[in-house]
Amino acid sequence: MDGRTQQVEAVLFDTFGTVVDWRTGVATAVDDFASRHGLDLDGTAFAMRWRELYQPAMEPVRTGERDFTPLDVLHAENLRIVLAEHGVDPAAFDEAELRWLNEAWHRLPAWPDSAPGLARLARSVTVGALSNGNLALLSRLAKHAGLPWDVIVASDVTHAYKPQRQAYERAASFLGLRTEQVMLAAAHNDDLRAARDAGLRTAFIPRPPSTGPRRRRTWHPMRTGTWSREIWSSWRRSSATGPGPRTGTSHRLRCELQFPPQLHAARRMPGCQDRYRPAVARGSSRGRWCAPPGSPPRTG
Repeated sequence: MDGRTQQVEAVLFDTFGTVVDWRTGVATAVDDFASRHGLDLDGTAFAMRWRELYQPAMEPVRTGERDFTPLDVLHAENLRIVLAEHGVDPAAFDEAELRWLNEAWHRLPAWPDSAPGLARLARSVTVGALSNGNLALLSRLAKHAGLPWDVIVASDVTHAYKPQRQAYERAASFLGLRTEQVMLAAAHNDDLRAARDAGLRTAFIPRPPSTGPRRRRTWHPMRTGTWSREIWSSWRRSSATGPGPRTGTSHRLRCELQFPPQLHAARRMPGCQDRYRPAVARGSSRGRWCAPPGSPPRTG
């Protein structure tokens, strides 16, 4: 393990979309709720709309217009909005029923590789959640999905919602570590970019796009990163072989740490294009960005 990788003592994971499949979990709960109450609801469309209100609900907290409010409360407020948009009166249901539906976010399924991958990583580093979820939500979710966290850094612990800088800096502080000793692993580039700006190392994990299976994929490996072969191989061995290069075993963990600035020049090298794959020389933990196999050469 090289000197840069040795400094990483904790790998913290974004949760929704990175470790658990929120779209499937929420859609299933909505379908069950609709079936019990004779409602005509599309679970997937409902889940997507509910999630669309996620960031706007947190923004007044980030800007200071609203006191810190746990995500469970924001989800409950957004649930009532989405029900009304679908022509369903929230007042027609017992609070217990609405609470059950709102706690769908506590019962999300993990991606198949998540629990075994985390267990392998936990042999060598501290693994934990760094999420906008509140502690009650994340602890119940971990129990439901079998996530072997060493630590949970919830938003009601940091009193900050990502991508606020304080969320990342306070997470490192609570662990008694410097920011460069902490890595954030996530499927969301905005989260990774903010973490890197706060001084954390970053790792990209490709997942199906949160905008839905028919939407254009918006994620890509961060333009700065290198392999940590030990962490990568731990995650890789935990996964079953996937169906293709975007979801298969050898593409789970995309990039981490920072490339030296001069390696940005690889983006302009012949044969490279906008979607890159790290290629690592044998015996080295450094890599270069290159085009996926079979891709047409980039010119200019």
